[in-house]
Amino acid sequence: MAKEYDRRNLDFILKEVLDFGSLCSHPYFADYTPDMFDMVLDSAESIAERYLRPHFVDTDRHPAELIDGTVHVHPSTEAYVKEMGESGMIGATFSYEKGGQQLPSTVGGAHEFIRGAASNSIVMFTGLTNGAAHLIASFGSEELKAEYVPNMLNGRWTGTMCLTEPQAGSSLNDVSTQAKDLGNGTFSIKGQKIFISGGDNQFSENIIHLVLARLEGAPKGTKGISLFVVPKRRKENGAWVSNEVTSLGLYHKMGQKGTPALHLSFGDKGDSIGYLVGEPNKGLSYMFQMMNEARLGVGMGGAYIASAAYHFSKQYANERSQGRKLSNKDPETPPTLIKNHPDVQRMLYFQKAIVEGAMGLLFQSFMWEDYSKCLTGEEAENYHTLLNLMTPVAKTYPAEMGLQAVNQGVQVLGGYGYTEDFPLEQMARDVRIMSIYEGTTGIHGLTLLGREIPANQGKALKLLVNLIQKDIEEAKKQANIQRYAEELEQEVAKLGQVTMHKLKIAAEGKPELFLADSTLYMELFGLIVVAWQWLKQGTVASKALEEGPSALDKEFYQDKLHTMKFFYHYEVPKALGLNKRLLDTENLTVFES
Repeated sequence: MAKEYDRRNLDFILKEVLDFGSLCSHPYFADYTPDMFDMVLDSAESIAERYLRPHFVDTDRHPAELIDGTVHVHPSTEAYVKEMGESGMIGATFSYEKGGQQLPSTVGGAHEFIRGAASNSIVMFTGLTNGAAHLIASFGSEELKAEYVPNMLNGRWTGTMCLTEPQAGSSLNDVSTQAKDLGNGTFSIKGQKIFISGGDNQFSENIIHLVLARLEGAPKGTKGISLFVVPKRRKENGAWVSNEVTSLGLYHKMGQKGTPALHLSFGDKGDSIGYLVGEPNKGLSYMFQMMNEARLGVGMGGAYIASAAYHFSKQYANERSQGRKLSNKDPETPPTLIKNHPDVQRMLYFQKAIVEGAMGLLFQSFMWEDYSKCLTGEEAENYHTLLNLMTPVAKTYPAEMGLQAVNQGVQVLGGYGYTEDFPLEQMARDVRIMSIYEGTTGIHGLTLLGREIPANQGKALKLLVNLIQKDIEEAKKQANIQRYAEELEQEVAKLGQVTMHKLKIAAEGKPELFLADSTLYMELFGLIVVAWQWLKQGTVASKALEEGPSALDKEFYQDKLHTMKFFYHYEVPKALGLNKRLLDTENLTVFES
């Protein structure tokens, strides 16, 4: 099987486009050097080769089972989690104060990209544990931090997030799990949660659930939600006992079968104890930290599954002979490789354009996260604002377009792509969940247009446009890509027109009409910001070609420019239809009740 990612491309984005090595010049990351970043990424490849890649197919063919009340996952999972814990990588991006190694999130994200491309579902165990531990380390009491964080980071314990309930779905307003104050610093938890990824396994000494619940008398809606640590096992008189977290059932998923999704019951018999995180009724605000971190992780999932699919379908196209070029009318000549058919080339470049554009967007977001840590004052605040704006986009674009990219990979293989004999079939099932995990695409469209765009008088969008404009001006200096810089400038201006049109509807007091096409606005927004990322990559490649690179590098940079042009000629024109609909005043989906 082909390697699932291209290290040369990963290095190009991280080093040449984003210059992630410059982070080392800031005091916060001063303990690192760029060479150390390379060593971290090499370790990711080692973990992928030993613990993930060999089990990619088998974890799908042998999914988790619920046996005598305990979920048994694929045995390779235990070895992987143990290795991640012993290597310090579960919480490597945490600050020193929180028990981590203060590794840049950009490097941590690249480490995850390599691992996830090798086996996309098993990596969820460490991703969820990272997020849960970071939340406790950020908002928990000193006692909670000491009790839970170290064992989560060393891989002995795993973690989950428990939000969704059977009657509420994604509507957290309707969370009904109850928390009763027992008066001794503990709370009795009672309720059910569904779709809990990694909710149980046979190998962890303990599983730490972060549960949203309502205290007695709490306000209705999201303002009355508190957050609790609810372990699978709790300490009682110095011994570990069951905390009445019951696995009621496993969901039989179409993909990502290496990570079980659980229906959990808490305190059905009144013996589930929880520990309050932070202040009462502020649980959702705390949980948003983990949710937003997970959203970037989900975006990564869409990108690295699409990357694996692209590299396999590219390998297949370079090996499979079928048919002849349209210009060849001689049936006596041997069949040509399918890569020589124009439509196959279109599908391969589509995949490449989506994968590498999405990678640019994701690692740009991680860089903003790192800047918000290592800078101070207004600069740090601005990067945090940009990250908040881009998080729903960086989750949604790779998830939605990664699905399309994988589907094109299946198409490259034709009938073989639909069979279990080739990995594209599994990848197509695995990637489908990414646009649903951590909020559906529709929810994130509402978040982008309804919350992030109007916030602080549109500050985030202004900051983003300023950054894009600087890169446009830089690209205009390169004669061979000037036209694409000008095209992006025009598309950014049109996005501004659409945004003002939508905000005008909001100002008229018509919220449903304002947000009716927010998913289409998200699609347009993602298209434009990925076009920006491609312009950045094209600018770097163009400058490198002027400097006379080696033959191998010359081929790489030329292919970068070609893919950038493909994105502008095949993808950017889709903005025309989106703009037309978003400016259309005909309402077809909002009806009077």
